[in-house]
Amino acid sequence: MSRRHPPDRPMLPRRWLMTDPRMGDALWPALARLPRGSGIIFRHYALSGIARRDLLRRVRKVARARKLMLVVAGKPANRPPVPTHGRHPGALTAPVHDRREAIAAIRNGARLLFASPVFPTRSHPGEPALGRVRLGLMLHGLPVPVIALGGMDERRWRSLRSLNIHGWAGIDAWLDVRPRDQKRIAVPT
Repeated sequence: MSRRHPPDRPMLPRRWLMTDPRMGDALWPALARLPRGSGIIFRHYALSGIARRDLLRRVRKVARARKLMLVVAGKPANRPPVPTHGRHPGALTAPVHDRREAIAAIRNGARLLFASPVFPTRSHPGEPALGRVRLGLMLHGLPVPVIALGGMDERRWRSLRSLNIHGWAGIDAWLDVRPRDQKRIAVPT
């Protein structure tokens, strides 16, 4: 590993899957589409404790086999006792929606920020999106990598590279079948 990523601080993935109950069985092919070294934010908040733990164990097995970073989202009391790379929000990651939240997350030790929503998204219909300009102003000069979230795919991430965006996260972009109004974007492996 390089000096920038000592052994106790793994390389941070550029591509992330945000799990979601509406994915159903499409979760498994979505996990298979993730390039090695990608990340997973395991959510599935609505599942009961036992069902959520069991699903997390299955996802963890896939993550370990494919060398994917796995982070569990949710309140501490709702996080299953299954070993992962961290929690969201937590010491590794933090969701941010404006500059104030970004600065607070960094002060609390976050090493990777998930900025959202960058573009309109089915996950939060009708919510105002940041867009490129507001995203750029929000993140200017921040000392940690940023993952763009909200209506993201590989093409849109490339269009944000001038803003020094580390990577992107999504749900629909990893699914094989998506709404007709969205084009399928090839994801490099």
